[in-house]
Amino acid sequence: MNYLDKLLKDVEVEWKDLSEVATIGTGSHDTKDSTEDGEYTFYARGRVPLKLDSYDFEETAIITAGDGVGVGKVFHWVEGKYALHQRAYRIVPKSNVNARYIYHYFLSNFHAHVKKISVHSSVTSLRKPMFLKFQVPIPCPEYQEKSLEIQGEIVRILDSFAELTTNLTDKLAAELTARKKQFIYYREELFKFEKDKVGFELLDEIGEFQRGKRFVKTDLISEGVPTIHYGEMYTHYGPWADKTISFVSQKLVDDKNLRLAEKGDVVIVAAGETIEDIGQGTAWLGDEGAVIHDACFGFRSHLNPKFVAYFTRTRQFHNQIRKHIRTGKISAINSKGLSKVIIPVPSPEEQERIVSILDRFDTLTKSISEVLPKEIELRDKQYEYYRDMLLTFPKEKIEA
Repeated sequence: MNYLDKLLKDVEVEWKDLSEVATIGTGSHDTKDSTEDGEYTFYARGRVPLKLDSYDFEETAIITAGDGVGVGKVFHWVEGKYALHQRAYRIVPKSNVNARYIYHYFLSNFHAHVKKISVHSSVTSLRKPMFLKFQVPIPCPEYQEKSLEIQGEIVRILDSFAELTTNLTDKLAAELTARKKQFIYYREELFKFEKDKVGFELLDEIGEFQRGKRFVKTDLISEGVPTIHYGEMYTHYGPWADKTISFVSQKLVDDKNLRLAEKGDVVIVAAGETIEDIGQGTAWLGDEGAVIHDACFGFRSHLNPKFVAYFTRTRQFHNQIRKHIRTGKISAINSKGLSKVIIPVPSPEEQERIVSILDRFDTLTKSISEVLPKEIELRDKQYEYYRDMLLTFPKEKIEA
């Protein structure tokens, strides 16, 4: 006997149309009515609420969009004053039911309901009749006090799981933020040297730059010659890499005479939408050469490549290149601008010590970044499991 069986022992369950336990309506506003710094939350058709200077309702309600992204899946819990889009629905539970109970039941079952009655293979929009005939199981309907007690216990359990997920997410996010700040702090400090203790050199005095050659995203394939597209420098690559996520054909390399970063080179991105995007480097440590885009430079020197890559991510480096960046729709820097950067050159042993420290911080930050979505997914699945278990009622206890 599971928990629900115990909770509903000797209790009848009646299925009621939503229209019997809640009122359903829409708003009157359009998205264009929103104001960036409005006082009230404005629920429109997207996942993220907007703002409005006035409110339409003051109540406890469940809100969902009538069309748009996540239709039939995304629900907002509202308490207080809010504004509503003309294609968004408000479900206001009546006093004879627990509003949070209805909310959790919507999360668990409403999308399957509308998908079943929809004329299309996917749910593209909602209409009021879809809500009116949505059936909700009401335990012990003849005894309201007992019914609300059972609903309340189900809500208590599900809310506790939801709260655990939120608390864990907040805790991990705070930990990730703290580790990133710590990483940045030590990275900046480790590259501060006194001029009489180490040498300082221009990049073009200790190495050489080679610009990549142009290829387009449609040239990228799933297997072939390892390739780094400049856009991936912002979305995927960190201080070092030994594998790529993209490839091009050997034929393209030969036909276009594409240029490759060899093991030990530092790939530096030279174009981006903002000045802050420019200049970050990735040490290429793969055994095979990697094709680089023409919005990137390969930098080859006798320095530890990771030391150089970490340096390109410091304020010390970026403060030097800012004056050489051409701004516009796409900001960019050329090899002449990069070559004027002065870099501290400590001993190879000191370079390795700095790299070792920063690698540990990088690994720690990455591990938390990887754990965060996995933990959230795990908690969400745990919540969904108990939600579906608690809100799937025994057929033999249903009264039609």
